[in-house]
Amino acid sequence: MKMKLSEFKIDVPEELIAMHPESNRDECRLMVIHRDSGKIEHRMFKDIMEYFDDGDVMILNDTRVFPARLYGNKEKTGAKIEVFLLRELNRESILWDVLVDPARKIRIGNKLYFGEDESLVAEVIDNTTSRGRTLRFLFDGPYEEFKQKITDIGETPLPKYIKREVEPDDEEYYQTVFAKNEGAVAAPTAGLHFSKQLLKRLEIKGVNFANITLHVGLGTFRPVEVEDLTKHKMDSEQVIIEEPSVNIINSAKEKGKRVCAVGTTCMRAIETSVSTDGMLKPFDGWTNKFIYPPYDFSIANAMVTNFHTPYSTLLMMVSAFMGHNLMMEAYNQAIKEKYRFYSYGDAMLIL
Repeated sequence: MKMKLSEFKIDVPEELIAMHPESNRDECRLMVIHRDSGKIEHRMFKDIMEYFDDGDVMILNDTRVFPARLYGNKEKTGAKIEVFLLRELNRESILWDVLVDPARKIRIGNKLYFGEDESLVAEVIDNTTSRGRTLRFLFDGPYEEFKQKITDIGETPLPKYIKREVEPDDEEYYQTVFAKNEGAVAAPTAGLHFSKQLLKRLEIKGVNFANITLHVGLGTFRPVEVEDLTKHKMDSEQVIIEEPSVNIINSAKEKGKRVCAVGTTCMRAIETSVSTDGMLKPFDGWTNKFIYPPYDFSIANAMVTNFHTPYSTLLMMVSAFMGHNLMMEAYNQAIKEKYRFYSYGDAMLIL
């Protein structure tokens, strides 16, 4: 049964879109959905403990968000420009793939100045898409100094729908407590609900953790715009799955334990690297895998995820995992029960 874009229409009331994080990460709400019975429970996130036992595995995405949003000025005119760093193309030449807003004002050869003292300079060297550009940063000095400069003047890249100034707390809250490998321009939001204390309690209970890395790009949030889902092209994102994590996951799978992907990014990463016998393999490369119904999942039999935007690839993956009718029922209940939506919102556990 081929699904169409129009089947992913959900009317999320504006007042349910979370603009701020919970002050205690693990005290957001948790909707627990049982796929076998269709039962839906309303809990707190820290109650997730009750659904996992000794030997179960949680797969965590340990990517780290960097301050990818820069504000600068164009040479001569001084026009204000917002630059969003998407991807490092070449470390030696300090070439970056970026989005520029407003794009129409920027031409190849233009110089852009960043920082209050305008000490960081970039030159536009290529127009890659209507909004995309390639910038070369003109920086003499070690790479570490350049990265420090970006950290100092860059801003936490909150999603555009959060229409407020970035606050000091965002730097901490828009990052998982297990973030390690820098490279994401958006947080793997399902992981934001885990506090250090909750992770410790799960560990004491015997739950194992397997870290993978998927550097989340902006394409994750791009709405699908074609009615025929087979025509949608995903942006590529970098994935690293190392041997120790593969062994933890495969061992739990062989023993019939619960293997839980924490977030759509983890699910996409592990589904990218499956052997012919349905086991996970190590991987180091890029994925543009698009998961939508119908789809047979190979590795995880449980998933933690947030409440996603209508027409998004994330919503389509959730539909493929839990069944479309049950997903629509869950979202209708979430709206009725006033759950908080999107990156800083509440969570669901699909079993």
